[in-house]
Amino acid sequence: MSNTKSKIIVIGGGPAGMMSAIRASEVGCEVLLIEKNEKLGKKLYITGKGRCNLTNNCTEEDFFKNVARGEKFLKSAIYSFSPEDTISFFEENGLKLKTERGGRVFPESDKSSDVLSALIKKLKELNVLISLNETVKHIKLSENGEIGAIITDKATYSDFSAVILATGGLSYPLTGSTGDGFKFAKTLGHTVTVLSPSLVPFVFSAVKNAKNEWINPDKLSYPEGLSLKNVTAKVSGEGFSHNEFGEMLFTANGASGPIVLTLSSKTALQNILNTTFSIDLKPALTWEECDKRVLKDFSENINKQFKNSLCDLLPKSLIGFIIELSGIPSEKPINLISRAERAGLTELLKNLSFKIKGTEGFNHAIITAGGISLNEINPKTMQSKLVPNLYFAGEILNTDAYTGGYNMQIAFASGFLAGNYLTQK
Repeated sequence: MSNTKSKIIVIGGGPAGMMSAIRASEVGCEVLLIEKNEKLGKKLYITGKGRCNLTNNCTEEDFFKNVARGEKFLKSAIYSFSPEDTISFFEENGLKLKTERGGRVFPESDKSSDVLSALIKKLKELNVLISLNETVKHIKLSENGEIGAIITDKATYSDFSAVILATGGLSYPLTGSTGDGFKFAKTLGHTVTVLSPSLVPFVFSAVKNAKNEWINPDKLSYPEGLSLKNVTAKVSGEGFSHNEFGEMLFTANGASGPIVLTLSSKTALQNILNTTFSIDLKPALTWEECDKRVLKDFSENINKQFKNSLCDLLPKSLIGFIIELSGIPSEKPINLISRAERAGLTELLKNLSFKIKGTEGFNHAIITAGGISLNEINPKTMQSKLVPNLYFAGEILNTDAYTGGYNMQIAFASGFLAGNYLTQK
């Protein structure tokens, strides 16, 4: 490294770390990027089911509406490097993009590897030094309260102006997100808030039948793999209730999909054990209107058995499950079904309820809720208020957003701001 440039060390080669390194190099710093994995962007590579939803094509104002935690803190970062700036950055670096429903931005190729390639190409153009398979073991403070040395399994670094910590959170630990940065931050005097998986599928322990009894869903024809559209899902617990309209998916032991992930974000820091997850399968109808709709379908199938009367009302793979919950014998003639039995069926359609056991945890969480306390960081620079030559970026911060490319945008924006520190002095 030359003696004429500020020397920056970035720890963590995810989207925030790479963008930090890129921006620091652009403003005239000499940058070393340390990554413990054998390659950069390991988690980025699997995001969006391998397609990489890299931002959301929305205004800054709409962006903030989709931030779950840290909205005020993120304003400087998002206004400094907006979704439009992210789109421009990648297009200027040769990546063709497309915008899909809900403003989600993907590479035109549908390959996350192309997003990663664009970032790596830029890093190399800027002569950023990249050290792979190198694990930071310890960060030491000097007597003056600044970071004095970074000790890895390969070397000890003491000649640098600043350190950017972009080590990610706890989600998808197999990609290297094992919480190292939180440990380092604590040893440096920072506060780490409660950490919880977010944007993560729910796991159910019971389902309520038409008799208001909670029963084990494993004993029923659980509709694993069924995708539902235009439904309303709600999570209700002591002192809170959240609902979302849109798409969801039944998993092997619970539920996932866009509205479920958003609900998991809204409840990430709340106790959801034994709370209720309910689905309104017919949200466009009131309970009374839904009951009339059921009666209409029954009237049109008056000579059929119950099991053959629901084809226009429900997806085929959900019929068996609903029949079992209704308690109505599947072969019972429609004309013998009582008003009370019909009311029980209507209640299932309007309020199909499950008891939440928990979530699928950090192994399946897209993002981590919680992180470094924002009160200890300057939002205009991402600089630590406790350690002058320390900066933070990405998922390590106590900020997160709903699904739709917003979390990737936070990573890029906070990374840009942290790397931009030289111009903020």
